[in-house]
Amino acid sequence: MTHWLVAPVLLPALLAPIMLLFLRKRLMESRVLSIGACLSLLALAGLLMAQASTGTTQTYALGDWQAPFGIVLVLDRLSALMLVVTALLALAVMIYAVVTGLDRRGWHFHPLFQFQLLGLNGAFLTGDLFNLFVFFEVMLIASYGLMLHGGGGARLKAGVQYVVVNLVGSTLFLVAVGLLYGATGTLNMAHMGQRVAEAPAGDHGLIVAGGLLMITVFALKAAIFPLHVWLPRTYVSTSAPMAALFAIMTKVGAYCILRFTTVVFGESAGPLAWAPAPYLLPAALATMLVGFIGVLGARNLRHLAAFSVVGSMGTLVSAIAVFTPEATAAALYYLPHSTFAAAALFLVSDQIARRRGAFGDALSPSPVFSGAGRLSGLFFLTAIAVVGLPPLSGFPGKLLILDAVRDAPGGWWIWGFILGTTVISLLAFARAGSALFWKSAATAGEIKAATPAAPVAAALVVTGLLGVLTVLTLAGGPITTYLNATGQQLFEAGAYGGAVLGPG
Repeated sequence: MTHWLVAPVLLPALLAPIMLLFLRKRLMESRVLSIGACLSLLALAGLLMAQASTGTTQTYALGDWQAPFGIVLVLDRLSALMLVVTALLALAVMIYAVVTGLDRRGWHFHPLFQFQLLGLNGAFLTGDLFNLFVFFEVMLIASYGLMLHGGGGARLKAGVQYVVVNLVGSTLFLVAVGLLYGATGTLNMAHMGQRVAEAPAGDHGLIVAGGLLMITVFALKAAIFPLHVWLPRTYVSTSAPMAALFAIMTKVGAYCILRFTTVVFGESAGPLAWAPAPYLLPAALATMLVGFIGVLGARNLRHLAAFSVVGSMGTLVSAIAVFTPEATAAALYYLPHSTFAAAALFLVSDQIARRRGAFGDALSPSPVFSGAGRLSGLFFLTAIAVVGLPPLSGFPGKLLILDAVRDAPGGWWIWGFILGTTVISLLAFARAGSALFWKSAATAGEIKAATPAAPVAAALVVTGLLGVLTVLTLAGGPITTYLNATGQQLFEAGAYGGAVLGPG
């Protein structure tokens, strides 16, 4: 048992109350600690990924209470990947928030940010359902505070809707946990997988009901149709850096669908194997369609970015819903790509809106604005990433998904929806870029908006996110090798259960 495994949870859990109690009004110290914490989490995630790449599933029993009775953290290739993605995104968002002065708008930004990282890292490492619920609630509370950071009536109204929807999700989560616990007598996912395989026929209906309800909760977090309606308004109403950070929160839902289904309802579940799976693919295809139609109908950049998150989640979950190692590996390549591409789009949209003055982020021609040349290049590259065109990682990501699902049931439906929505998103981004830059260049006059804070540093953050996508493309060989091994490991439920529960 390595103690490094608990560090991604322990570090933000200690820093958040320290900042709240002692550094609440000391902005510079909070900034240094926050950026240092993000760098430390990135280093820790890299270390844990190196350990997980050996193929060994590691566990950490808090208080030395062994599973299934105690709280256990589990590290494998998938959880290590999610820790790295979270740390990279958190570092980029924190730097952007600091250089643009977002963290000046309230005293609690930095503690809330650390609580958010606590919830995210805990959700990716926990091995039982009740503590997954606890980390979900930590995420909900922190994300509500971060969403409202900076104030505003529209933001408060959207925040109330966000909280109400997520509280309903939390209630359903507890009901699902109760059903599954009543039928299996355990909350540890590995132990629950064994109990599901051994369950008498009379309990099958209760177990399937609990499993479907749990998948519904995860689908709500992942913004899967028709449970996606909360996302556009939430992401549009909050600040751009927080919308960029929230791009990882939908991936928590996708991660939980994948983890819960493979461990509890995998091949070893006997008659109940893949019981929740048939309902997931139609919902994912509908999400893809609704998301990219929303992109096409968007009237401003923030809505364009928000609906692109919905559409990309449909693409991601459609690959996950096939539940094969090959399709899972392809989905896991697309997961970090869609996360960083969405974050880059929110941040570049923010820079454009700041430069256009009263025109803001509306997708309508305006007079020429300062920095349009540099921002048009960033927007063009980000659009290529979101649409999935070469040379950035969206293109190989979609190719991997198409290749992996070709022979799967419903595979041709996935082909049709991915290719069709790619054309729709290409038209949408072409229209947006034309309105923002080409038609604006032909409009008389010039906008004299105030220069945003640290425009070069902010542009460098966006460039860094696009650089990550470039690395995903150039290092595609070793990355896909790791992800193929991740997919194989996920579908070896017996090995996962043996690592968590121990021999015998």
